[in-house]
Amino acid sequence: MLEFLIRVQGDIQGSVTAALSGFAASRDWSLLAAMLPMGVAFGAIHALTPGHGKTILTSYLVGSRLGGLKGLIVAGSLSLTHVGSAVVISLLALPLVSRSLGGAGQAPSLEVLSRGLLALIGLWLLIRALRTSGRHSHDARNGVMVGVVAGLVPCPLTLFAMVLALSRGVPEAGLAFAGAMVGGVGFTLASVAALTMLLRDRLVDLLFRRGASIERLGRLIEGLSGLLLVVIGGRELVHGL
Repeated sequence: MLEFLIRVQGDIQGSVTAALSGFAASRDWSLLAAMLPMGVAFGAIHALTPGHGKTILTSYLVGSRLGGLKGLIVAGSLSLTHVGSAVVISLLALPLVSRSLGGAGQAPSLEVLSRGLLALIGLWLLIRALRTSGRHSHDARNGVMVGVVAGLVPCPLTLFAMVLALSRGVPEAGLAFAGAMVGGVGFTLASVAALTMLLRDRLVDLLFRRGASIERLGRLIEGLSGLLLVVIGGRELVHGL
């Protein structure tokens, strides 16, 4: 499956290159319009490949008490920041991007910052779960913060498309493609979020029927979620240094 997704990824980059090059040569706006649904589809498929914050999103939502709509807001903030950070880097801070062959499409400085902040957020969740003084609220603002932090790692496909569009002198095409990518990536991440919350609620309901305390269950799941975020952020932080 992973090999298939990697092969599809290569086909996607080839199609994006052809579409942007064609628009740059002809300035035919119908080509740009035709590229938008392609960008949505590519974004949805691209988000299935490793990365894109799916593990982080799942880990946080499993330990949260967020309802369906608020969980989707977290997924939306992650996808918007993930794609938007690539656009900002390409337009304003291109030197942050690694130009090495092995690190093409990466922003090491932002990756280190993102993973470090995720580890701190996980530690905060873990400490909060271990406290015994009452029940804690878990609102959408915390989730949006997690989504933004996780999304600081830029989307490599968006970065590739933006840099290519700028090099061809058609930044508007890159921005249009990035907008379509938000929709595609957002769809995949929203699907992951919805499935995660559904399974989480089913598990909690099952355990509650067996006599488990909702408060204790909430604290346990939140603690495990925080611990997982600490492990993910810490591991990636060590690898990135």
